[in-house]
Amino acid sequence: MQIFEIIMLLCFGMSWPISVYKSIRSKSTKGKSAVFIIAIIIGYVSGIIGKIVNHQLTYVVALYLINLIVVSIDLGLYFINAKREKNLQSAEVKQ
Repeated sequence: MQIFEIIMLLCFGMSWPISVYKSIRSKSTKGKSAVFIIAIIIGYVSGIIGKIVNHQLTYVVALYLINLIVVSIDLGLYFINAKREKNLQSAEVKQ
């Protein structure tokens, strides 16, 4: 039964746009972990591969893909913000 998988994906999926929003607003990596975000991405990719291998290509795959995209955006923002923080530190050291 896919209803529980759908509920899980929707619940997880609600948190990622909030995380992306916070990354954009704060312009900081504080409270974030690239390793954790990458682990989540691996989990979503594995879920998609599992659906493909088991010939279960249903609308649930769309939820995996949406979540994967949003989490990938969050990972990109992590690296952008990490670079920004590094540049700010370098500028402070030079002063």
